[in-house]
Amino acid sequence: MAALAGKVAVVTGASRGVGKGIAEGLAEQGAIVYLTGRSQSFSTPPKSPSIQATAEIVNALGGVGVPVHVDHNDDSIVERLFAQIVQEQGRIDILVNNAYKIPDPPVFSGGFWEHPVSVWDDQCGVGLRGYYVASVFAAKTMVKQGHGLIVNISSRGGQEYVFSASYGVGKAGVDRMAKDMAIELKDHGVAALSLRPSAVKTEFVMDAVRQGKMQIDPDRAESPRFSGRCVAALAQDPQILEKSGGNFTVKSLAKEYKFLDPDRE
Repeated sequence: MAALAGKVAVVTGASRGVGKGIAEGLAEQGAIVYLTGRSQSFSTPPKSPSIQATAEIVNALGGVGVPVHVDHNDDSIVERLFAQIVQEQGRIDILVNNAYKIPDPPVFSGGFWEHPVSVWDDQCGVGLRGYYVASVFAAKTMVKQGHGLIVNISSRGGQEYVFSASYGVGKAGVDRMAKDMAIELKDHGVAALSLRPSAVKTEFVMDAVRQGKMQIDPDRAESPRFSGRCVAALAQDPQILEKSGGNFTVKSLAKEYKFLDPDRE
């Protein structure tokens, strides 16, 4: 039996990028994965990227994919999502906060005073406040059942300057949120931590590389599913509470848990 068979996970922002890769990593271990996103496709087969397309991949990898259209700017919709999961599954084992709104147009440089104020709302709204709201509704069930894992997807922008001031504030907030939530959850058997992928070959990043707006070495960059295997390993750790409140890189945990990036197998 797969290690996470019967376990219920929620991955926000799973239509593409790191979220999609995390859903795939959990699927490899047989998890039931609820996938949120605003990208829908009702074609057969579903067009990519969409949460329906990700669900099909999850199913093909041995998990159970459940796509749910969610706008993480709407708290009532998020609340209904978690009520639906509890009604259908009776449990929530893993929440991965990943949903993030990229400003349109994206911000790669320049002074904060040169950017529209809406850039802050984009990067600190869904990408920070949205993490908090999803965690609130997930924690209600996790605390009641006496176990659970909340993973906040962050980046090196929480520790050093990357892209913009608002981006860094958002990522630093994600890290601090996990640390402080861990304190409040420690007596309830629920772990919360922050996870930092390195340069990841997402659709957005590779498109930016082709346009000359970003520079990464594709041969050294991580695949999105590498992060997924990391979350799956964390979810299997019987001593996960010892990591609660921490801020970890995917690469460091790969060495500890001994899993490989699928692009390097």
